[in-house]
Amino acid sequence: MKYAVILGDGMSDLPVAQLRGKTPLMCADKKYLDFLAANGEVGLVKTIPDSCYPGSDTANLSVMGYNPEVFYTGRSPLEAVSMGIELKDNDTAFRCNLVSLSDEKGYVNKTMLDYSADEISTEEAEQLISYAAEHLAGGDLKLYPGVSYRHCLVWEGFKGSPRFTAPHDITGKPIFGCMPQGEGAERLADIMSRSFELLDNHPINVRRRGRGLKPGNSLWFWGPGTKPALESYSDKFGVRGAMISAVDLLKGIALCAGMDNIDVEGATGNITTNFAGKGRAAADALLRGGFDFVYVHIEAPDECGHRKEVQNKIKSIELIDKHIAGTLYEALNASGEEFAIMVLPDHPTPVELGSHTRDPVPYIIYRSSGGTKSGAASYDELEAKKTGVFVEQGYTLMSRFIGQSFDK
Repeated sequence: MKYAVILGDGMSDLPVAQLRGKTPLMCADKKYLDFLAANGEVGLVKTIPDSCYPGSDTANLSVMGYNPEVFYTGRSPLEAVSMGIELKDNDTAFRCNLVSLSDEKGYVNKTMLDYSADEISTEEAEQLISYAAEHLAGGDLKLYPGVSYRHCLVWEGFKGSPRFTAPHDITGKPIFGCMPQGEGAERLADIMSRSFELLDNHPINVRRRGRGLKPGNSLWFWGPGTKPALESYSDKFGVRGAMISAVDLLKGIALCAGMDNIDVEGATGNITTNFAGKGRAAADALLRGGFDFVYVHIEAPDECGHRKEVQNKIKSIELIDKHIAGTLYEALNASGEEFAIMVLPDHPTPVELGSHTRDPVPYIIYRSSGGTKSGAASYDELEAKKTGVFVEQGYTLMSRFIGQSFDK
Protein backbone atom coordinates (compact mmCIF):
# COMPACT_ATOMS: atom_id res chain seq x y z
CA MET A 1 0.00 0.00 0.00
CA LYS A 2 1.31 3.43 -0.97
CA TYR A 3 0.29 6.71 0.69
CA ALA A 4 0.75 10.24 -0.67
CA VAL A 5 -0.12 13.50 1.07
CA ILE A 6 -0.35 16.68 -1.03
CA LEU A 7 -0.15 19.64 1.34
CA GLY A 8 -0.89 22.97 -0.35
CA ASP A 9 0.28 25.37 2.32
CA GLY A 10 -2.32 28.10 2.92
CA MET A 11 -4.32 26.87 -0.09
CA SER A 12 -7.80 27.49 1.35
CA ASP A 13 -9.27 30.96 1.65
CA LEU A 14 -12.26 33.12 2.47
CA PRO A 15 -14.61 34.54 -0.21
CA VAL A 16 -12.71 37.14 -2.25
CA ALA A 17 -14.46 40.29 -3.47
CA GLN A 18 -12.21 40.40 -6.55
CA LEU A 19 -13.45 36.88 -7.41
CA ARG A 20 -17.11 37.83 -6.87
CA GLY A 21 -17.33 36.04 -3.56
CA LYS A 22 -15.56 32.87 -4.65
CA THR A 23 -12.28 31.50 -3.31
CA PRO A 24 -9.14 30.67 -5.33
CA LEU A 25 -9.96 26.96 -4.95
CA MET A 26 -13.38 27.59 -6.48
CA CYS A 27 -11.87 29.48 -9.42
CA ALA A 28 -8.91 27.22 -10.20
CA ASP A 29 -8.97 24.78 -13.12
CA LYS A 30 -8.07 21.55 -11.29
CA LYS A 31 -9.41 18.42 -12.95
CA TYR A 32 -7.38 15.96 -10.86
CA LEU A 33 -8.25 17.46 -7.47
CA ASP A 34 -11.90 17.64 -8.49
CA PHE A 35 -11.80 13.99 -9.62
CA LEU A 36 -10.23 12.87 -6.35
CA ALA A 37 -12.83 14.85 -4.41
CA ALA A 38 -15.80 13.41 -6.33
CA ASN A 39 -14.49 9.86 -5.89
CA GLY A 40 -13.17 10.07 -2.34
CA GLU A 41 -14.03 11.22 1.14
CA VAL A 42 -14.36 14.99 1.48
CA GLY A 43 -14.85 17.07 4.61
CA LEU A 44 -13.48 19.80 6.83
CA VAL A 45 -10.73 19.33 9.40
CA LYS A 46 -9.69 21.59 12.25
CA THR A 47 -5.91 21.46 12.07
CA ILE A 48 -5.16 24.08 14.74
CA PRO A 49 -6.31 23.64 18.35
CA ASP A 50 -7.83 26.71 20.00
CA SER A 51 -4.84 26.94 22.32
CA CYS A 52 -2.30 27.19 19.45
CA TYR A 53 -1.25 30.02 17.15
CA PRO A 54 -2.41 29.39 13.55
CA GLY A 55 1.03 28.75 12.07
CA SER A 56 2.43 26.28 9.56
CA ASP A 57 4.37 24.69 12.40
CA THR A 58 1.42 23.70 14.59
CA ALA A 59 -0.80 22.98 11.58
CA ASN A 60 1.66 20.65 9.82
CA LEU A 61 2.41 18.82 13.05
CA SER A 62 -1.33 18.26 13.34
CA VAL A 63 -1.70 17.06 9.75
CA MET A 64 1.23 14.69 10.23
CA GLY A 65 -0.50 13.10 13.20
CA TYR A 66 1.18 14.82 16.16
CA ASN A 67 -1.01 16.65 18.65
CA PRO A 68 0.50 20.18 18.74
CA GLU A 69 -0.72 20.65 22.31
CA VAL A 70 1.59 17.78 23.31
CA PHE A 71 4.52 17.88 20.89
CA TYR A 72 4.96 21.52 19.87
CA THR A 73 8.00 23.24 21.42
CA GLY A 74 8.28 26.17 18.98
CA ARG A 75 8.84 26.76 15.29
CA SER A 76 12.49 27.72 15.26
CA PRO A 77 13.95 24.54 16.75
CA LEU A 78 12.27 22.52 14.00
CA GLU A 79 13.95 24.74 11.41
CA ALA A 80 17.25 24.57 13.31
CA VAL A 81 17.25 20.76 13.10
CA SER A 82 16.85 20.98 9.33
CA MET A 83 19.75 23.45 9.13
CA GLY A 84 22.00 20.97 10.91
CA ILE A 85 22.22 23.03 14.10
CA GLU A 86 22.90 20.91 17.17
CA LEU A 87 20.69 22.31 19.93
CA LYS A 88 21.63 21.76 23.55
CA ASP A 89 19.00 21.31 26.23
CA ASN A 90 19.49 24.89 27.47
CA ASP A 91 19.40 26.46 23.97
CA THR A 92 16.50 28.50 22.66
CA ALA A 93 16.18 28.98 18.91
CA PHE A 94 14.49 31.99 17.31
CA ARG A 95 13.37 32.38 13.69
CA CYS A 96 15.27 35.32 12.19
CA ASN A 97 13.69 36.85 9.11
CA LEU A 98 15.69 39.18 6.92
CA VAL A 99 13.07 41.87 6.28
CA SER A 100 12.66 45.20 4.48
CA LEU A 101 11.84 48.19 6.67
CA SER A 102 11.10 51.76 5.63
CA ASP A 103 13.58 54.58 6.34
CA GLU A 104 11.80 56.76 8.94
CA LYS A 105 14.01 57.99 11.77
CA GLY A 106 13.78 55.86 14.88
CA TYR A 107 13.49 52.09 14.51
CA VAL A 108 10.01 51.72 16.03
CA ASN A 109 8.65 54.39 13.64
CA LYS A 110 9.37 52.26 10.58
CA THR A 111 6.97 50.19 8.48
CA MET A 112 7.29 46.50 7.53
CA LEU A 113 7.62 46.78 3.75
CA ASP A 114 8.29 43.10 3.08
CA TYR A 115 8.71 40.15 5.47
CA SER A 116 10.91 38.39 2.88
CA ALA A 117 13.03 41.30 1.61
CA ASP A 118 11.63 40.73 -1.88
CA GLU A 119 12.38 37.01 -1.48
CA ILE A 120 16.06 37.78 -1.24
CA SER A 121 18.43 35.24 -2.76
CA THR A 122 20.15 32.77 -0.47
CA GLU A 123 23.56 33.97 -1.68
CA GLU A 124 22.85 37.62 -0.83
CA ALA A 125 21.20 36.73 2.47
CA GLU A 126 24.12 34.57 3.57
CA GLN A 127 26.51 37.50 3.19
CA LEU A 128 24.23 39.85 5.11
CA ILE A 129 23.59 37.35 7.92
CA SER A 130 27.30 36.55 8.21
CA TYR A 131 28.06 40.28 8.41
CA ALA A 132 25.39 40.73 11.09
CA ALA A 133 26.69 37.72 13.02
CA GLU A 134 30.18 39.20 13.05
CA HIS A 135 28.97 42.48 14.56
CA LEU A 136 25.91 41.54 16.61
CA ALA A 137 26.31 37.96 17.83
CA GLY A 138 28.96 36.00 19.73
CA GLY A 139 29.25 34.43 23.15
CA ASP A 140 25.85 33.06 24.14
CA LEU A 141 24.29 34.25 20.86
CA LYS A 142 24.88 32.51 17.53
CA LEU A 143 23.33 33.59 14.23
CA TYR A 144 23.05 30.99 11.45
CA PRO A 145 22.26 31.65 7.76
CA GLY A 146 19.47 29.63 6.18
CA VAL A 147 17.57 29.79 2.89
CA SER A 148 16.42 33.07 1.31
CA TYR A 149 14.96 35.25 4.08
CA ARG A 150 14.68 32.44 6.70
CA HIS A 151 17.49 32.28 9.28
CA CYS A 152 18.07 31.24 12.89
CA LEU A 153 19.36 32.76 16.13
CA VAL A 154 20.34 30.45 18.99
CA TRP A 155 20.60 31.87 22.51
CA GLU A 156 22.34 29.61 25.03
CA GLY A 157 20.85 29.80 28.51
CA PHE A 158 17.99 32.10 27.53
CA LYS A 159 15.53 32.77 30.32
CA GLY A 160 12.35 34.66 29.61
CA SER A 161 8.95 34.46 27.97
CA PRO A 162 8.66 37.39 25.56
CA ARG A 163 5.81 37.89 23.11
CA PHE A 164 6.56 38.18 19.41
CA THR A 165 4.82 39.26 16.21
CA ALA A 166 5.30 37.28 13.01
CA PRO A 167 6.54 39.70 10.31
CA HIS A 168 4.18 38.35 7.64
CA ASP A 169 1.26 39.44 9.84
CA ILE A 170 2.24 43.12 9.65
CA THR A 171 3.32 43.60 6.04
CA GLY A 172 2.56 47.18 5.04
CA LYS A 173 1.94 48.17 8.66
CA PRO A 174 3.99 50.17 11.21
CA ILE A 175 6.12 48.04 13.50
CA PHE A 176 5.33 50.21 16.52
CA GLY A 177 3.84 47.96 19.19
CA CYS A 178 5.02 44.81 17.37
CA MET A 179 8.56 44.58 18.77
CA PRO A 180 9.42 41.71 21.15
CA GLN A 181 7.84 42.44 24.51
CA GLY A 182 8.08 41.01 27.99
CA GLU A 183 10.77 39.23 29.98
CA GLY A 184 13.96 38.71 27.96
CA ALA A 185 12.84 40.87 25.03
CA GLU A 186 15.05 43.92 25.52
CA ARG A 187 18.24 42.36 24.17
CA LEU A 188 16.51 40.97 21.10
CA ALA A 189 14.84 44.29 20.33
CA ASP A 190 18.20 46.04 20.66
CA ILE A 191 19.82 43.67 18.15
CA MET A 192 16.96 44.23 15.70
CA SER A 193 17.36 48.00 15.97
CA ARG A 194 21.15 47.87 15.57
CA SER A 195 20.83 45.51 12.60
CA PHE A 196 19.09 48.23 10.58
CA GLU A 197 21.95 50.64 11.19
CA LEU A 198 24.39 47.92 10.17
CA LEU A 199 22.67 46.54 7.07
CA ASP A 200 20.70 49.37 5.47
CA ASN A 201 23.64 50.71 3.45
CA HIS A 202 25.52 47.44 3.05
CA PRO A 203 26.84 47.12 -0.54
CA ILE A 204 24.47 44.25 -1.24
CA ASN A 205 21.47 46.39 -0.32
CA VAL A 206 22.82 49.32 -2.32
CA ARG A 207 23.00 47.04 -5.37
CA ARG A 208 19.53 45.63 -4.68
CA ARG A 209 18.02 49.12 -4.62
CA GLY A 210 19.81 49.83 -7.88
CA ARG A 211 18.02 46.81 -9.40
CA GLY A 212 14.66 48.02 -8.12
CA LEU A 213 14.54 45.44 -5.30
CA LYS A 214 13.78 45.99 -1.63
CA PRO A 215 16.78 45.73 0.74
CA GLY A 216 17.28 43.11 3.42
CA ASN A 217 17.96 45.82 5.97
CA SER A 218 16.84 44.39 9.31
CA LEU A 219 16.73 41.21 11.36
CA TRP A 220 13.33 40.29 12.81
CA PHE A 221 13.07 37.67 15.57
CA TRP A 222 10.03 35.50 16.33
CA GLY A 223 8.88 31.89 16.83
CA PRO A 224 11.13 30.83 19.74
CA GLY A 225 11.38 27.26 21.00
CA THR A 226 13.49 24.55 22.57
CA LYS A 227 14.80 21.19 21.40
CA PRO A 228 11.90 19.05 20.06
CA ALA A 229 11.24 15.33 20.45
CA LEU A 230 8.77 13.50 18.18
CA GLU A 231 7.88 9.82 18.00
CA SER A 232 9.34 8.20 14.90
CA TYR A 233 6.94 7.87 11.99
CA SER A 234 7.73 4.22 11.45
CA ASP A 235 6.86 3.42 15.07
CA LYS A 236 3.77 5.61 15.07
CA PHE A 237 2.25 4.59 11.75
CA GLY A 238 4.24 1.59 10.54
CA VAL A 239 5.44 3.21 7.31
CA ARG A 240 8.76 4.34 5.87
CA GLY A 241 8.21 7.99 5.05
CA ALA A 242 9.79 10.78 2.99
CA MET A 243 9.28 14.54 2.96
CA ILE A 244 9.49 16.72 -0.15
CA SER A 245 9.59 20.41 0.76
CA ALA A 246 11.61 23.55 0.05
CA VAL A 247 11.37 24.99 3.56
CA ASP A 248 13.41 24.21 6.66
CA LEU A 249 10.37 23.94 8.92
CA LEU A 250 8.97 20.88 7.15
CA LYS A 251 12.39 19.34 6.67
CA GLY A 252 13.00 19.74 10.39
CA ILE A 253 9.71 18.08 11.33
CA ALA A 254 10.61 15.21 9.01
CA LEU A 255 14.04 14.72 10.58
CA CYS A 256 12.56 14.80 14.08
CA ALA A 257 10.04 12.16 12.97
CA GLY A 258 12.74 9.89 11.53
CA MET A 259 11.70 10.50 7.92
CA ASP A 260 13.97 11.06 4.93
CA ASN A 261 14.12 14.42 3.15
CA ILE A 262 14.16 14.35 -0.65
CA ASP A 263 15.61 17.51 -2.18
CA VAL A 264 14.32 18.63 -5.57
CA GLU A 265 16.42 20.89 -7.77
CA GLY A 266 14.66 24.21 -8.34
CA ALA A 267 12.35 23.90 -5.33
CA THR A 268 12.08 27.48 -4.07
CA GLY A 269 9.12 27.69 -1.71
CA ASN A 270 7.24 30.19 -3.91
CA ILE A 271 5.35 30.42 -7.22
CA THR A 272 8.58 29.76 -9.17
CA THR A 273 9.16 26.40 -7.50
CA ASN A 274 9.75 23.24 -9.53
CA PHE A 275 6.22 21.81 -9.32
CA ALA A 276 6.89 19.15 -11.95
CA GLY A 277 10.10 18.05 -10.25
CA LYS A 278 8.29 17.63 -6.95
CA GLY A 279 5.59 15.51 -8.57
CA ARG A 280 8.13 13.26 -10.29
CA ALA A 281 10.19 12.93 -7.11
CA ALA A 282 7.12 11.91 -5.11
CA ALA A 283 6.08 9.25 -7.62
CA ASP A 284 9.64 7.94 -7.83
CA ALA A 285 9.96 7.76 -4.02
CA LEU A 286 6.87 5.57 -3.79
CA LEU A 287 7.36 3.36 -6.85
CA ARG A 288 11.14 3.02 -7.01
CA GLY A 289 12.58 4.51 -3.83
CA GLY A 290 11.29 2.00 -1.32
CA PHE A 291 9.06 4.44 0.56
CA ASP A 292 5.52 3.63 1.69
CA PHE A 293 4.56 7.22 2.44
CA VAL A 294 5.44 10.58 0.93
CA TYR A 295 4.42 14.05 2.15
CA VAL A 296 4.66 16.68 -0.57
CA HIS A 297 4.59 20.18 0.88
CA ILE A 298 4.09 23.13 -1.47
CA GLU A 299 4.62 26.59 0.02
CA ALA A 300 3.52 28.61 -3.03
CA PRO A 301 -0.18 29.18 -2.17
CA ASP A 302 0.78 30.45 1.28
CA GLU A 303 3.35 32.89 -0.10
CA CYS A 304 0.79 34.19 -2.62
CA GLY A 305 -1.74 34.62 0.17
CA HIS A 306 0.70 36.61 2.30
CA ARG A 307 1.54 38.80 -0.67
CA LYS A 308 -2.16 39.23 -1.52
CA GLU A 309 -1.59 37.91 -5.04
CA VAL A 310 -4.95 36.36 -5.86
CA GLN A 311 -4.19 35.38 -9.48
CA ASN A 312 -0.88 33.80 -8.50
CA LYS A 313 -2.65 31.85 -5.77
CA ILE A 314 -5.09 30.47 -8.34
CA LYS A 315 -2.14 29.67 -10.62
CA SER A 316 -0.27 27.86 -7.84
CA ILE A 317 -3.32 25.65 -7.19
CA GLU A 318 -3.55 24.82 -10.89
CA LEU A 319 0.15 23.91 -10.99
CA ILE A 320 -0.28 21.68 -7.91
CA ASP A 321 -3.19 19.97 -9.66
CA LYS A 322 -1.37 19.38 -12.94
CA HIS A 323 2.15 18.57 -11.84
CA ILE A 324 1.73 17.00 -8.41
CA ALA A 325 -1.79 15.56 -8.07
CA GLY A 326 -1.85 14.64 -11.76
CA THR A 327 1.63 13.11 -11.83
CA LEU A 328 1.06 11.12 -8.63
CA TYR A 329 -2.38 9.85 -9.61
CA GLU A 330 -1.35 8.77 -13.12
CA ALA A 331 1.85 7.09 -11.95
CA LEU A 332 0.26 5.24 -9.03
CA ASN A 333 -2.80 4.24 -11.06
CA ALA A 334 -0.61 2.79 -13.82
CA SER A 335 1.55 0.89 -11.34
CA GLY A 336 -1.15 -1.57 -10.32
CA GLU A 337 -0.33 -0.97 -6.66
CA GLU A 338 -3.06 -0.13 -4.19
CA PHE A 339 -2.72 3.49 -3.10
CA ALA A 340 -4.33 6.36 -1.23
CA ILE A 341 -3.95 10.12 -1.73
CA MET A 342 -4.81 12.79 0.83
CA VAL A 343 -5.04 16.45 -0.20
CA LEU A 344 -5.44 19.45 2.11
CA PRO A 345 -3.99 22.77 3.22
CA ASP A 346 -2.46 23.15 6.65
CA HIS A 347 -4.44 26.37 7.29
CA PRO A 348 -6.08 29.13 5.26
CA THR A 349 -4.04 32.15 4.16
CA PRO A 350 -6.75 34.51 2.88
CA VAL A 351 -5.49 36.89 0.19
CA GLU A 352 -7.58 39.77 1.52
CA LEU A 353 -5.98 39.41 4.99
CA GLY A 354 -2.44 38.41 4.05
CA SER A 355 -2.11 36.25 7.18
CA HIS A 356 -3.14 32.86 8.53
CA THR A 357 -6.51 32.05 10.07
CA ARG A 358 -7.59 29.05 12.14
CA ASP A 359 -10.68 28.18 10.07
CA PRO A 360 -11.17 24.47 9.28
CA VAL A 361 -9.75 23.41 5.91
CA PRO A 362 -11.14 21.11 3.21
CA TYR A 363 -9.57 17.67 2.83
CA ILE A 364 -9.79 14.76 0.39
CA ILE A 365 -9.00 11.12 1.13
CA TYR A 366 -9.04 9.09 -2.10
CA ARG A 367 -8.49 5.32 -2.11
CA SER A 368 -7.79 3.32 -5.26
CA SER A 369 -9.68 0.40 -3.72
CA GLY A 370 -12.90 2.42 -3.64
CA GLY A 371 -14.78 3.31 -0.49
CA THR A 372 -16.48 6.61 0.21
CA LYS A 373 -17.51 8.67 -2.80
CA SER A 374 -18.54 12.17 -1.82
CA GLY A 375 -19.87 13.10 -5.24
CA ALA A 376 -18.55 16.62 -4.61
CA ALA A 377 -18.81 18.88 -7.64
CA SER A 378 -15.42 20.42 -6.87
CA TYR A 379 -12.63 20.43 -4.34
CA ASP A 380 -13.24 23.62 -2.42
CA GLU A 381 -14.32 25.01 0.93
CA LEU A 382 -18.06 25.13 0.18
CA GLU A 383 -18.32 21.62 -1.26
CA ALA A 384 -16.40 20.26 1.74
CA LYS A 385 -18.79 21.98 4.12
CA LYS A 386 -21.81 20.55 2.26
CA THR A 387 -20.73 16.98 3.06
CA GLY A 388 -21.28 17.55 6.78
CA VAL A 389 -18.07 15.65 7.56
CA PHE A 390 -16.01 17.42 10.22
CA VAL A 391 -12.85 16.16 11.93
CA GLU A 392 -12.48 18.23 15.08
CA GLN A 393 -9.08 16.95 16.19
CA GLY A 394 -6.81 17.46 13.21
CA TYR A 395 -4.04 15.21 14.47
CA THR A 396 -6.40 12.19 14.16
CA LEU A 397 -6.82 12.65 10.39
CA MET A 398 -3.56 10.88 9.57
CA SER A 399 -4.73 7.76 11.40
CA ARG A 400 -7.97 7.97 9.44
CA PHE A 401 -5.93 8.19 6.22
CA ILE A 402 -3.36 5.48 6.83
CA GLY A 403 -5.84 3.25 8.65
CA GLN A 404 -3.21 2.16 11.12
CA SER A 405 -1.90 3.95 14.16
CA PHE A 406 -0.07 3.41 17.38
CA ASP A 407 -1.18 6.71 18.89
CA LYS A 408 -0.15 7.41 22.45
